[in-house]
Amino acid sequence: MYADIELNTNVNEKKTRYKLFKNVLNMLIKNKAALIGLIIIFLLIIVALFGKFFMPYDPYVGELSQSLQAPSAAHIFGTDEQGRDILSRIIDGTKISLRVGVTSVAVALSIGTVIGSIAGYYGGKIDMLLMRIMDIILAFPSLLLAIAFMSVLGRGIDKAVIAISIVTIPEYARIVRGCILTVKENEYVQAARVIGNKDSTIIFKHILPNVMSPIIVRATLGISTAILETSSLGFLGLGVQPPLAEWGSMLGAGRGYFYNAPHIVLFPGIAITITVLAFNLFGDGLRDALDPKLRK
Repeated sequence: MYADIELNTNVNEKKTRYKLFKNVLNMLIKNKAALIGLIIIFLLIIVALFGKFFMPYDPYVGELSQSLQAPSAAHIFGTDEQGRDILSRIIDGTKISLRVGVTSVAVALSIGTVIGSIAGYYGGKIDMLLMRIMDIILAFPSLLLAIAFMSVLGRGIDKAVIAISIVTIPEYARIVRGCILTVKENEYVQAARVIGNKDSTIIFKHILPNVMSPIIVRATLGISTAILETSSLGFLGLGVQPPLAEWGSMLGAGRGYFYNAPHIVLFPGIAITITVLAFNLFGDGLRDALDPKLRK
């Protein structure tokens, strides 16, 4: 009998998720801003994966005799202080920015989900202890705390991922905890306990799949925040190090030439702006699409 109940529950959950996915997709298509953001994100992914086929020049080889050239037919975005083609470096920097942004969010989301699930499901002293630790991390500005971690860990892409992940874990932990607190006493959770499911099975199979909407939205918006923080660390000389073509480090290296050759900082700044805007537009549209009131 319990097996039949669980089977019917799983079938109903699959039907509900499919219907939800269909409704969300329709809402995203109707939302022009979200659709534009999604198209830009798709193009950025294409550039990150196949950028080497679009680069007109080697992004790490330059000629000093060609340094600080203004945009022209030969160099559409001009050249930097070492004579390297800026367009090629921006294309190459796309995969670095997306890699750090997506990886740091994935790590923070994974750890934050575990912490928030344990705190929300078990409650009591465990909840209090874990949330107080999260509160301590949240008490510091995220960028300032990331700079502190980079000072300890050192410089580089992997270190930037670790630093940004650590400072964003509390956000996901609190969201997951709040979601679990709202549904852990529902009937389907009680039924899962009655039929003898383990706590881990109840959390990750029955509870989390039903509260993923706000988590997915926050993760999407979190990518733009991670890219901004990566660029900020690179601008300060603490993140991805030269000669790697990271947009923030390009801004930092070109700020001394702003008055003589403003294109050096203009185009990397535009790349950061467009990327962050795309994820924000898509995240806002996804939030609206996952809102039950708006779907109705």
